[in-house]
Amino acid sequence: MKRQEVYDNFFGAKSLFITGLLIMPSVLFTPSTEARIVQFLFFWFLVFLCGKKQRFFFTLFIITGITAANLIIPHGRVLFTFGVFKITSGALKAGIHRAVTFEALVMISKVSISRDLKFPGVFGEILGESFRLFSVMMNRKINFKNKNIFLEIDNLLLELSSIDPPAAAFHDQKTKPAGFIIMAAVILLSWFLFSAGLFLSLT
Repeated sequence: MKRQEVYDNFFGAKSLFITGLLIMPSVLFTPSTEARIVQFLFFWFLVFLCGKKQRFFFTLFIITGITAANLIIPHGRVLFTFGVFKITSGALKAGIHRAVTFEALVMISKVSISRDLKFPGVFGEILGESFRLFSVMMNRKINFKNKNIFLEIDNLLLELSSIDPPAAAFHDQKTKPAGFIIMAAVILLSWFLFSAGLFLSLT
């Protein structure tokens, strides 16, 4: 059985969503950059285990871009220079910290947001549909080698507009007992990494 099939059969959409909400604070409030890097790698591995699509070079591009943007305002010890441009330790660490935080949250969303997620009421239907489309977009590979990037984005939007409405696509999968155990273990590991990061920041 494929990893994606195991993921779909073991976990319900609402349980995954609640698990994601419980995990997010452990990332957002981790003060240590080193711990956040480990958290990002942990969630990246979870996405792999779930059978979701990974875009390694796109992820690396985003991390590099966010880190580079933070280097514009130098602070801290100067590590090296390129002409008048200075690479400082404080700006570099802050950039990496923000970049891996952003990507860790993206990985959490990939694991915890399912296309079967549904909430009651009209607002809940709109919210659930937004999450569902977000889940589709996260698992859709965009061809950045295409010279016409706008055409590629247009194709993505056309694909999203042609997806069946939630009433036809919704599948109320119940979380299996083993699934609850796995989710509890993931939550505990996430907060353990938070505790480790807190300890590192205090030492």
